[in-house]
Amino acid sequence: MNTLFTTLLSTRAGLGITLLRIVTGLTFAAHGSQKLFGWFGGYGLEGVGQWMESIGLTPGYQLALLSGSAEFFGGLALVIGLLVRPAAAALGVTMLVAIFSVHLVNGFFMSANGYEYALVLLAISVALVIEGAGKLSLDQRLAR
Repeated sequence: MNTLFTTLLSTRAGLGITLLRIVTGLTFAAHGSQKLFGWFGGYGLEGVGQWMESIGLTPGYQLALLSGSAEFFGGLALVIGLLVRPAAAALGVTMLVAIFSVHLVNGFFMSANGYEYALVLLAISVALVIEGAGKLSLDQRLAR
């Protein structure tokens, strides 16, 4: 079990991944706070849940809670660098769902609500799963 834990937390990635992790974490946390709390002009759980129901994602409220929690708490995990691989995996799945359920039919470009932005966040999430948290992370400290 100790080997599994060390493997999960270990990283040899440098400061580039650290910068990417923190900026992406802040982005996800802000986006999740729109869903969960209605902050930054968001609609909160009720509004997002109703919207999810309207596009065929049911049960809407529970899925809004799930995606909002993944984004908010996963984003915070990225910012502090704690359990980055599992957080990034959850965020990657969230972006896959967003791409295939919302954005794909609109084409690539974000200006038409396409999948461009979600794809970039998915790629960063996959990179973090592969590379780990990088320097200045709790994962690196705990792996020692």
